[in-house]
Amino acid sequence: MKRNTKIMGAIVGDIVGSVYEFNNYCHKDFELFSSGCFATDDSIMTISVAKALMDCNGDYSRLSQCAVSAMQEIGRNYPGCGYGGRFYGWIFNDHPEPYESYGNGAAMRVSPVAYVAETLDEVKLLSEKVTAVSHNHPEGLKGAEATAVGTWMALNGYSKTEIIQEMERYYTLDFTIDVIRPYYRFNETCQQTVPQAIECFKEADGFEDTLRTAISLGGDSDTLSAIACSLAGAYYGVPENIEQKAMTYLDSRLTKIVTAFEEFVV
Repeated sequence: MKRNTKIMGAIVGDIVGSVYEFNNYCHKDFELFSSGCFATDDSIMTISVAKALMDCNGDYSRLSQCAVSAMQEIGRNYPGCGYGGRFYGWIFNDHPEPYESYGNGAAMRVSPVAYVAETLDEVKLLSEKVTAVSHNHPEGLKGAEATAVGTWMALNGYSKTEIIQEMERYYTLDFTIDVIRPYYRFNETCQQTVPQAIECFKEADGFEDTLRTAISLGGDSDTLSAIACSLAGAYYGVPENIEQKAMTYLDSRLTKIVTAFEEFVV
């Protein structure tokens, strides 16, 4: 049985990290919800994937089509939320096509598939369907799959040791956050974001510690934290006070989808 039904992990990581993306703070002693926090494209697209899953109503053969529709339908309402240049073009293109991207946007939006998948094989399939519509480079697909698989395992009672062992099938985790922090820099690729996010989850001892560790690393703070907190939210759950505060940064359209998805996966 899944540990929880809430996709707020990625959303919290994104909102808290939003003010540090271009103003890194490489320490763990910061106010979680500081002035200027907002829901960036990471939250918008995570919620869009959740909507796509609901729109399929159990028929996931339609998921690729539903993902495109949901991401464009919702995403066009938030043109200033921080899309990368090529993805912005994809959102507003009437005939969007995948563009060989290995950007970390593949991994930051994928976590909802873990909440509906019944098996490991299914979570991999659903991950591919929601990712390949835009990020169809092998590294983009890998980054998304690793995040989805780790989140699914966390939801389904696997130990952290087992999760990390599976993650090491995707990436070599031969570093620590303290060692790489002095020279880690902003990077928007899956290759230089997803393994670092996994390591943040690996080293931390709870949801908030995962979040603070991810922010302290620097780099693409909102996306790195969204990915790390996808795993941590599924494994530990999101503390209620943090979840409630994060929800205040979502407008009514987004809140309705998050609430509906929670009911959908019960």
